Amino acid sequence: MKVFILAALVAVVASQGYPKPQYPKPQYPKPEYPTPAYPAPAYPTPAYKTPAYPAPAYPSPAYAKTPEYAPMPYNFNWAVKDDPSYNDYAHQETADDKGYVTGSYRTLLPDGRTQIVDYKADDYTGYVADVKYDGEAKEYKPAYKPAGYPSPAYQKPSYPSPSYSAPKYPSPSYPSPAYPSPKYPTKY
Repeated sequence: MKVFILAALVAVVASQGYPKPQYPKPQYPKPEYPTPAYPAPAYPTPAYKTPAYPAPAYPSPAYAKTPEYAPMPYNFNWAVKDDPSYNDYAHQETADDKGYVTGSYRTLLPDGRTQIVDYKADDYTGYVADVKYDGEAKEYKPAYKPAGYPSPAYQKPSYPSPSYSAPKYPSPSYPSPAYPSPKYPTKY
């Protein structure tokens, strides 16, 4: 009964609530810091003269003008087509005696398309390329080719019998253990 009365009293006091405490805002004096009372440092003037460096006695370098040679005309081309390694690419280029270069190169991409780049270059327009793709892109799946040699053939192992008299050896037999095999429960 005493516990019941005590619990009721605590419930009544807790339900009334307490007023929020009102604290005055603290008033602190503004801090005052004293100015330092030590003198400014006085450094002596240096006892050496600033060195006077003479102007350099060598002339500024004069580079000889690089000779400009007239462009040499040329023409080359090459190609690689190796089906086992999927390498298929080529390059062709031609230049005239005015410095105008034209050419093209192509390569087989992993997705099955062929990228073809036709380009021209000269001193006025620079390098200008036209890139095209030939064919349809498809998902890249490397083709697996089995090795060109046969897989190893292992002979069935043969074991000697205890008597060593039979021409064919039987498979080994092991005696059962002397201890009983464990009994495991079927249900948990």
